Amino acid sequence: MIMNLLYLFIEFIKTGLFSVGGGLATIPFLKEIAVNYGWFTVDELTDMIAVSESTPGPIGINMSTYSGFKAEGFIGAAVATISIVIPPVIIILIVSKALQKFKTNKYVGKVFSALRPASSGLIIGAMTDIIIISFFYPDNFNNFKFTISGLLGLINWKSVIFFVIAYIGVLRFKKLHPVVFIAGGALAGMICGL
Repeated sequence: MIMNLLYLFIEFIKTGLFSVGGGLATIPFLKEIAVNYGWFTVDELTDMIAVSESTPGPIGINMSTYSGFKAEGFIGAAVATISIVIPPVIIILIVSKALQKFKTNKYVGKVFSALRPASSGLIIGAMTDIIIISFFYPDNFNNFKFTISGLLGLINWKSVIFFVIAYIGVLRFKKLHPVVFIAGGALAGMICGL
């Protein structure tokens, strides 16, 4: 248990330090943690994302709490949550002091210009995994035959149809609160077995 807590601390310090771009940027780190430590599976990671997006608070912190809990219960949740928060708090304190002094410096602007596409790339890379797990049956990739029935056997049609319905709903009813769509997703999952 002590070693797991130490590994949790180290991994979430790294995650907090290098997940530039917000909570979704933690997904590649969490995927690596899933693969390296086995505290949770990549499939469980998609559930963690859904729960973290559905609950109040920043997604990165919610996901670290959930991950820590899966690894070592309540103590693991506390360690992971504190660990992911330490680096950004320290960095924000330092950067806020420095930005007041250097906010017009052209090199500081160039650094921020480079960080934006890098963090976007990390997020898109992580989202690719989530799309594959959400819309396809990855286990069927091994037995895939390039036929119509083979292709139909790869795609999780219920998820694709619900995604299209939800997407159209978001475009059509922009003023509805996101909670309505989250609740609709949960209800559809219970009724349709998504």
